[in-house]
Amino acid sequence: MAKIRVAVVGAGEFGRNHMRVVRESGRAELVAVCDTDRRRAAGAAVQFECAALDAQELPGQADAAIVAVPTVAHCSVGCALLEAGLDVMMEKPIAPDLASGRQLVETARANSRLLQVGHLERFNPAVAALRSIAGLPLFFEVHRMSVFTPRSLDIDVVLDLMIHDLDILLSLVGQAPEEIRAAGISVLSPKVDIANVRLAFPGGCVANLTASRVSTERVRKLRLFQPRQYVSVDYARQECSVFEVADNRQIGFRLLPVENAEPLRLELESFFEAVETRRGPVVSGEDGCRALEVALAILEKIEEHSRRVEQSVAAWKS
Repeated sequence: MAKIRVAVVGAGEFGRNHMRVVRESGRAELVAVCDTDRRRAAGAAVQFECAALDAQELPGQADAAIVAVPTVAHCSVGCALLEAGLDVMMEKPIAPDLASGRQLVETARANSRLLQVGHLERFNPAVAALRSIAGLPLFFEVHRMSVFTPRSLDIDVVLDLMIHDLDILLSLVGQAPEEIRAAGISVLSPKVDIANVRLAFPGGCVANLTASRVSTERVRKLRLFQPRQYVSVDYARQECSVFEVADNRQIGFRLLPVENAEPLRLELESFFEAVETRRGPVVSGEDGCRALEVALAILEKIEEHSRRVEQSVAAWKS
């Protein structure tokens, strides 16, 4: 079978990671890189031995595209590629707003193209192990912390980091939250850099999430509690630990078997398989919209909380 001809649109840090993995894949051929910064595109083309093209030149040159441009450009870039007949792997979040996300989904459907969203943690082997044991989640505690970097400052930490965990929770619980409480603050950027969120789901499950991109350490952990079990996932170490209460009330411990692998490689191989077989991707455009809808609702709640705090501070000062 001929290799899938793949172009990467966006030659920043994320785009270069995608180019590296595509180059190493046995199922795909990296044919082009596109970037509005022509010098950056040319440099990436030399490094990864492919052509530097404008996105408008891709029809006929590529079968699929990986889009790793700033979120604000996702809809315009993605829709143009889909309309040109390319399958698209769109970095998360799917779009900056729900209308744009839905437009991407509809454009893919209208043109019979595949649209996959880059919720990378779905492909983390530790999450696959968690999925095998998750039965009736009742409580989640999630922490995702990063040291500050100047990338992705066009979006809030909820859309930048927390959305990974929102996607995981929605896929495990199978329902949208019915209640959201949230607070957040800006520290080193004009956007929200730290957020704390409580989600309540219709079936009684509750989730507490904290995300920060101004931490002194990098933390990626999820804890799940369900009847007679406590499951701990370390995304970074790719470990899934289970504590459970036996019938004799003794507490047992075990590590679930996890075959370590690079999530990005697994994600792209899954995308290539979808392109080859024409089956729906593991993380669909609809999945991306569901996670985005919750993330945007969280940001609204953070704004409401900020206004209340400002009123309290003003009243206290007077």
